[in-house]
Amino acid sequence: MAASRRATRSTRPTREKVLGRAAAARKIAAARARGQRVVFTNGCYDILHVGHLRSLEQAKTLGDVLVVGVNRDRRVRELKGPKRPVVPDRQRAELLAGLVPVDYVVLFGEDHPAPLIRALRPDIVCKGSEYRGQDSAEKRMIESLGGRFVLLRQIPGVRSSRIIEKF
Repeated sequence: MAASRRATRSTRPTREKVLGRAAAARKIAAARARGQRVVFTNGCYDILHVGHLRSLEQAKTLGDVLVVGVNRDRRVRELKGPKRPVVPDRQRAELLAGLVPVDYVVLFGEDHPAPLIRALRPDIVCKGSEYRGQDSAEKRMIESLGGRFVLLRQIPGVRSSRIIEKF
């Protein structure tokens, strides 16, 4: 019994970091009221790899609270193909929530994260450097809210799709 209580206690905080949109908006509003800077990034995160971790670590250095938006399974299939995602959305969200730099995770099903950004109102939105030179909905949304858009460094050649192709 004691071992199962310990296991439950150790996993509960990670699951509790996966929030719905309204709960995340309340947490972010409270953080901003305390003077904390909120950073947001998003992606599929199907097959976590070191590139994801390093991007999240870099994003966290830009503020006090890091919120990660995770694409729902339907959207990942649309973006990556019918055999994806490899890992279901709720599991991807929980895995991300367990990473040290991540404070909160929010699943979203829209084609673009702009509505989520509008609801959460972070101070900074980050994307990978593969978006350099592209006009993105995220960039337009955060700038319209008075926030900042930042491109994160990436590790060349480290991509979930390339890892999956090896199998």
